[in-house]
Amino acid sequence: MSQAKGDRRERELVNRLDEAGFAVMRAPASGSATERELPDVLAGDGEVFYAIEAKSSSGNPIYLTGEEVEALIYFAQNFGAKPRIGVRFDREDWYFFHPADLHVTGGGNYRVKKETAIAEGTDFDEFVGRSKKVTLEEIGDDDPGPDPEIVRVLEAVKQDVMDVEEAADILE
Repeated sequence: MSQAKGDRRERELVNRLDEAGFAVMRAPASGSATERELPDVLAGDGEVFYAIEAKSSSGNPIYLTGEEVEALIYFAQNFGAKPRIGVRFDREDWYFFHPADLHVTGGGNYRVKKETAIAEGTDFDEFVGRSKKVTLEEIGDDDPGPDPEIVRVLEAVKQDVMDVEEAADILE
């Protein structure tokens, strides 16, 4: 991917975070303007502060070097921010990960696949506090299950203790 496209994606992220109410800045020429490793984006809303390494791809997996991730974590700890990796694949939105949640390759680098970003990443709305991801398991925990009276009647029909018409009358 071209540097221009990467810069454009970073500016897009900065604008979206700004629109969501965050104070935000893009580190100019992060990674190359200074000997110190800087995150691509710093953002905060008065309650939470993020140091974000932003990466984008046309669809191929996104790789980060171990050094990039270590530098992000180091900076975030010293700055008092939460380190996050922001990834954006073409025709998809931004997804965010804590560095510890990324796949580590055998060579000590980090990888994010498009499918992983969509399935496991924090989407933009959740990241900025507009929504909260709820899993199917969490929804299922609140389900009390079938009505015990209905189950009792259906079991009686199944065991030929009650005929269908009588069961229908009881369940009306």
